[in-house]
Amino acid sequence: MAVARSMRRTSPISLVLAALLAFGFICFMLSPSTPSAATAVTSQQRQQDAAEHPLSPPTKPFLKSQPVRSDGYKAAPPVVHYDLNNLTSSSNSVMNGERILILTPLARFYQEYWDNLEKLSYPHELISLGFIAPKTKDGNTAVSALEKAISRTQSGPIDNRFASISILRQDFDPPLQSQDEKVRHKLSSQKERRESMSRARNSLVFTTLGPSTSWILWLDADIVETPATLIQDLTRHNQPVIVPNCFQRYYDSSERKWDIRPYDYNSWIDSEEAQNLAANMGPDDILLEGYAELPTYRTLMAYLPDFSALDPHRMVALDGVGGTALMVKADVHRDGAMFPAFPFYHLLETEGFAKMARRLGYAVFGLPDYFVYHYNE
Repeated sequence: MAVARSMRRTSPISLVLAALLAFGFICFMLSPSTPSAATAVTSQQRQQDAAEHPLSPPTKPFLKSQPVRSDGYKAAPPVVHYDLNNLTSSSNSVMNGERILILTPLARFYQEYWDNLEKLSYPHELISLGFIAPKTKDGNTAVSALEKAISRTQSGPIDNRFASISILRQDFDPPLQSQDEKVRHKLSSQKERRESMSRARNSLVFTTLGPSTSWILWLDADIVETPATLIQDLTRHNQPVIVPNCFQRYYDSSERKWDIRPYDYNSWIDSEEAQNLAANMGPDDILLEGYAELPTYRTLMAYLPDFSALDPHRMVALDGVGGTALMVKADVHRDGAMFPAFPFYHLLETEGFAKMARRLGYAVFGLPDYFVYHYNE
């Protein structure tokens, strides 16, 4: 009997391979979908970072609970070793998975501040947040609004959630009950106000700074507009202390158009006149910037932008800094640089911090052509 031509040309090996391919295709179609390796890693990382309570989680990687011994008592916590030599703070912060701690003293809550925070493009699983608020009526209102915003974000899409969030309350009364801009910027209010701000900042940073933190971004609660790439833009310079220029948008009624103007005058290059003023001051006297009563003649970064050819990467060395959006390598704080709540070379708070950082051997820089924007009251 003659064999069909098609059967003569088909070998047993071809039949076996065809059967295996068909079986594999059927298994692929029927098997449930599984997340990719990258998704699985991200999910696992977020589980490790996840907070037991969405409003006040611990800063990673502190332990959340202690094991219970067989006799019912909690066992002593294990000794945990952290090799900070392996912790990087580099110009490739995203690539190196460097953790950012954003710290905000909170007297008022602005929804625009939170909306801007959510828009930051730095991976949110690498961002922890820390807040400190006074125990006042305004402070209570601000914390209540903050908690609502946190609850929405932390229960929303996973990519928008932050690694951890801590809320602290000040254990001292603020010197000013009013947060009106005119009241809090009066010269007579500055010494007490900025001493109180220093104590709040120090309490916040030394409570929330964890062994895995690489960078700290001090971001005031009334900064309502920044580039989405703010963290990457500041860390790319790989400087111990760096600050952008803080401006304010306003409506110019005479020109009938929106314009911008300088807001923060605390970022400056020192002058001989200011040094002479300080030399003749008493030990408890302080120098302040932006007041006609204290003519320091310092070079203010607020007046250094080159609007004819803006270069957001241009840096200038500074002697004083403002704290509206201040990026600091965590090691600067670990080495002891804090915000003096006492006259330190006749300087307080953020300006005193810059002086202290420089005394510790760290460079301080500003970006005159890179802008963040303050709320316009």
